[in-house]
Amino acid sequence: MTEKRYKKILSVVEKRQDDLTIVLENIHDPHNVSAILRSVESVGIDEVYLIYNTNKFPRIGRVSSASANKWVTLNKFKTVEECYGILKEKGFKIYTTHLAENTENASLYDLDFTERCAIVVGNEHAGVSEEAVRLSDKNFVIPMYGMIQSLNVSVSAAVCLYEALRQRQVKGMYERKFSETELNKKLEKYTKK
Repeated sequence: MTEKRYKKILSVVEKRQDDLTIVLENIHDPHNVSAILRSVESVGIDEVYLIYNTNKFPRIGRVSSASANKWVTLNKFKTVEECYGILKEKGFKIYTTHLAENTENASLYDLDFTERCAIVVGNEHAGVSEEAVRLSDKNFVIPMYGMIQSLNVSVSAAVCLYEALRQRQVKGMYERKFSETELNKKLEKYTKK
């Protein structure tokens, strides 16, 4: 490995956000999944949670994902309960984004994404399932003022992730230091790829 490549990997590893993640629930379009993985990787997340119980996980191409899936660990689950259970064990708050009329919805901009949290986005047609919303800590919406009610799921994910990035940058969370052990563990993971 060249010195330049090592320095690039080190600079990326030092900015990883282990306490921020996203959950994809039954997203079937491979282009949407690829676009979300690109956004995920670009904000410094290296672990994603996938719930696929009504759809099959789509085949992801290297070109469309820009190899983001190479740098992101995908954790697959068959139930919302199983996925959320793991996230809760790790201390994550779970925020769904769903247009739910019978639910008190927070605004994206009212949430504190500097806490340990997971953002849940759902299927292109059905959105996040009722079970996922019910078992979450809070449901939120992205404020919109046009005639269209919703954004494409990959756009929604990017908007949410970049609001999280903005909040974390303001708090200096991209400048924190990992312990030498954590840093070496991450470097080992990335230099193997």
